[in-house]
Amino acid sequence: MGELERGERLQIMLTLEELEALDNWRFARRMPSRASAVRELLKRGLAAEGFMSAEQGKSSGAFGMLAAGADGHDAKK
Repeated sequence: MGELERGERLQIMLTLEELEALDNWRFARRMPSRASAVRELLKRGLAAEGFMSAEQGKSSGAFGMLAAGADGHDAKK
């Protein structure tokens, strides 16, 4: 998988309206995939709750939820 490894899979079910909202948000921001859009939304939601800082202007490979040291802990725990 290269430098960025995602060993865990999360499967969710969405309504057609939720999927359309996700796709509209994704396309408006030129996100590379649904998965990257979901990770970015999770990152932003966590940041809004004070768990981490959301960063903008990153490449698609940077759309991980947790960066090492972002919250003072190693992300690989």
